[in-house]
Amino acid sequence: MYTEIYLRLEPLGLELVAAAARAAGHTVRILDLQVFSHTDYFRTLDEWQPDVVAFGVNYLANIPEVIDLARATRQRVPEALFVVGGHSASFTADEILAHAAGDIDCVVRGEGEAIFPRVIAAAGDRAALATLPGVVTPHGRGPAPETLSDLDALAPARDLLAKRRKYFIGVLDPAASIEFSRGCPWDCSFCSAWTFYGRTHRQRDPGAIGAELQRIAEPGVFIVDDVAFIHEEHGYAIGREIERRGIRKKYYLETRGDVLLRNRDVFRYWRRLGLEYMFLGVEAIDEAGLRAHRKRVKLSTNFDALELARSLGVTVAINIIADPDWDEDRFRVIREWALGIPEIVNISVNTPYPGTQTFAEQGHLLSTRDYRLFDIQHAVMPTRLPLDRFYAELVRTQQVLNTKHLGLGALKDTAVLAAGLLARGQTNFVRMLWRFNGVFNPRRQLADHARPVRYAMRLPVPAAQPESPQNLYVLRPRERRDLAVNADR
Repeated sequence: MYTEIYLRLEPLGLELVAAAARAAGHTVRILDLQVFSHTDYFRTLDEWQPDVVAFGVNYLANIPEVIDLARATRQRVPEALFVVGGHSASFTADEILAHAAGDIDCVVRGEGEAIFPRVIAAAGDRAALATLPGVVTPHGRGPAPETLSDLDALAPARDLLAKRRKYFIGVLDPAASIEFSRGCPWDCSFCSAWTFYGRTHRQRDPGAIGAELQRIAEPGVFIVDDVAFIHEEHGYAIGREIERRGIRKKYYLETRGDVLLRNRDVFRYWRRLGLEYMFLGVEAIDEAGLRAHRKRVKLSTNFDALELARSLGVTVAINIIADPDWDEDRFRVIREWALGIPEIVNISVNTPYPGTQTFAEQGHLLSTRDYRLFDIQHAVMPTRLPLDRFYAELVRTQQVLNTKHLGLGALKDTAVLAAGLLARGQTNFVRMLWRFNGVFNPRRQLADHARPVRYAMRLPVPAAQPESPQNLYVLRPRERRDLAVNADR
């Protein structure tokens, strides 16, 4: 639901996998179903008759759609190798294959760039797929996924992505995406970034980043790192490349409050380079909430970080996680707090995703097994309030964002910007301003729970002891040096 309003990001992972396949000598096309329809997809299948079809599944909610498309694809191109990969697929490989009942040939776990050309090469010998690292088939699985050795070996195949002007985040319209680093050394209980990457953090070469930025045509750039500028020297090195090349862009990044405070000078430097927007994962406004989410940061640190971000002159968005246990009083406290600060406050629902510590320990308590509801805007755990009242309070609280930053009031504040975007044919941001009430609707959210469930999520078995993080990893840790960045452990 969030992506229906605030952003639509280019599929950077698919562009990298496509670049790997093309480097191996294959003819490749990308069709982004954020932008194109199923009709476009089937037309492409019928006209092109590809040998391999690969889907990236980063959002758990898309799993039923991909399984249905796999079945329809099998009817149109029965001999094609059908491959699924991506973040969420890496944690649900076995159940995806079980749901597909033979219509999906394999699921690739972990990073796809290096292994995908080998998967294509095995298309003529399907039995060989189960011998490849990270590859899961209905008949077996290969060794553990391998970590990509060189993050700069490939440049994203951006030229294969049609309708690039459809990608935006907030007022950065249009916006490209770029990766400066990969992974996260923290271990928040609600997050699966650290379990995917084995709690490691790897940095790209600043020169390669500068060259890539120079090739990007879009004026806006979203930095996709889970936590930007963990190491300030890396941020400075990239900045010097930008200055040397004379690159002028506007940037949006995500980081943590403690990182912002510790490396404040590099963020000041980036403000001069074009940093306009910053997302801070605050998650809670009390110490108990921070402990529950295992943020490993003090409440005072987050509030100090907000003060610093304001002083930088950047537009700040923050996230607060709504717990299913909240009652009317708790929602009211959050609303009053959100109305009292200038930042954009987004409210997401605490959602145990496969791959998170929360799912491993509490997933057996889920109130639904419908993948489609796992979008951080539906309650998938039992709520203290009756569900209809929970959604009414949730949307009422989210309405603070709409009141402060969307609609006519926002248009008045951004009239010049909006007019400039419209003059260039960019309508994503302007359309965003009036979409809130049509998307965030308690009746719609409640009705979503009544839809028939064709594919039910596999739940974890209740464990007598807390799940070991080692059992959650997709990629295995190679070194632990970067864990020293967590000063509040």
